[in-house]
Amino acid sequence: MYKYLSVVSVLVLLLSCSKSSSTPAPVIDPVITKPIDTAVVVKTTAKPVVKTNSQKVFVHYMPWFEDKTTSGTGKWGQHWTMANQNPDVITNGRRQIASHYYPLTGPYASSDRDIIDYQLLLMKYAGIDGVIADWNGTHNVYDYPLIKRNTDSLFSRIPGAGLQFSICYEDASLVNVQKVAGTDMVTAAKQDMAYLQSQYFKSSTYISINSQPLLLCFGPQGLKSATEWQQAFADLTTKPRLLSLLYQGDVTGSAGGGEFFWVGASDPAPINDFYNNRSKTLATAFAGAYPGFHDFYKEGGWGNNLFTIANNGTTTLQNTLNLAKNSKLPYLQLITWNDYGEGTIIEPTLDFNFDYLITIQQYTGVKYTHIELELIYKWYTLRKKFLGNMAAQQKLTQAYNYLASLDVDKAADIINGLN
Repeated sequence: MYKYLSVVSVLVLLLSCSKSSSTPAPVIDPVITKPIDTAVVVKTTAKPVVKTNSQKVFVHYMPWFEDKTTSGTGKWGQHWTMANQNPDVITNGRRQIASHYYPLTGPYASSDRDIIDYQLLLMKYAGIDGVIADWNGTHNVYDYPLIKRNTDSLFSRIPGAGLQFSICYEDASLVNVQKVAGTDMVTAAKQDMAYLQSQYFKSSTYISINSQPLLLCFGPQGLKSATEWQQAFADLTTKPRLLSLLYQGDVTGSAGGGEFFWVGASDPAPINDFYNNRSKTLATAFAGAYPGFHDFYKEGGWGNNLFTIANNGTTTLQNTLNLAKNSKLPYLQLITWNDYGEGTIIEPTLDFNFDYLITIQQYTGVKYTHIELELIYKWYTLRKKFLGNMAAQQKLTQAYNYLASLDVDKAADIINGLN
C-alpha cells in the first residue's frame, strides 16, 4: 500500500490488485514450524519490561507477506515480488525481493509462528508496548483474506509475549469490496466492525483509550462522512476511539476521536505543524517516528517512486524520536516495523542490523541492549535449524517462555547449549 502525506492533504495511490552489515547472511527458507508437544515445558507468565520513558510506544505492522507455501498459489506473495522481482533468484546470499533492504531472517511468511514470536520478542526488548496491524477487513477480495488470516495469527501470539495490539483499518479497501464483490461500503464496513468487536475489541490485550478500543484509519478514503462512520459503528456495544490521518479527522466528525502523524514528502515540516498546532485541537493525537523513506515502486514496476527521506544511519530515526518526545504527546507510533516496499523498516535487516532497535531501546529507557536482541535472533535461527527435532523444539519453546517472562539468563543457557 502506498502511504505518504503532504502538509495539508493525504494522497494515497491504491494498488491495482488490492504497504548494518555488509556481509550477506545465508538464505533462510521461511518454513512454518508445526505445533509441538509442550507438556514438558515449564509454563511462565509474560512480564512487561520496565521503561523510564512513560510514553506508550506502538509500532505499525504489515501482516501481508507470503512465501510459496502460504500464498495459495505456489508463488511468492506480491509484497516480496511487486511486478518484476523473483525471490527464487539468489545473489550473494540474498533473494531478489522488492525492496532496497533485506530482512535479517530473509523474506518470510507473515503467518509463520516463529517469525511472529521472533518479532514480538524483539519489540518487547526494545520497549515497544504494542502492535498496530494494517488491516483490509474480512471480505473475499484480492489478498484481503490472507491479510486477515495473518493478522489473526499475529494477535493469537500477542498475549504470550505480554504485548498489546490494535488495528489500523484500510477503509480504502471498501472501494474495492464494492467494486469487486458488489457490497456497498457502509454494509461492508459494518461487517468488518462486527468482526473486530467479536474477535479483537473484547480482548484484555487490545489497546484502549478512555475505555474505548483504539481503531486507526488510514484515511478516511472509503467512508467520507460522519454519518457513514456512525452507521458503520451503529451495532457496536462500545464505539471505538477512531483516529484518522493527520488533518483528516474532520471527515469523521463526531464519530472520530483524533488523528495520528504519518511520514510525508515535506519532512519535517508536517511533523512540526502537527505537534505545535494541530495536535492541540484534538482529543487524542499520536506522534510518529521513522527511520527514513526509500520506496521500491518504480524499480518494482508499481508506478513511480514517491519521494526519499535519507536514513543517515540512525539520525533520521533519532531526530523524529526527539521531536516525538518534545511533543509531550502520550502516544507514539513507530513507522513502520516492516514496510519493505516503502523502506520504513525498523526490524533487523542486513543493511542496518539491530541499530534501529538499539536506538529505540535508548529512547524507551529499557535496561536491555543489543545482547538480548542478538540472543532472540539466535533463538529464531535455531527454531529453523532444528525443524523436526522435537527435543530441541521443546527446549526452544522453554527458552521463548523464559524470554517472555524476562528470565534472560535461563533462556540464554538453553539457546547457547543448543547452538
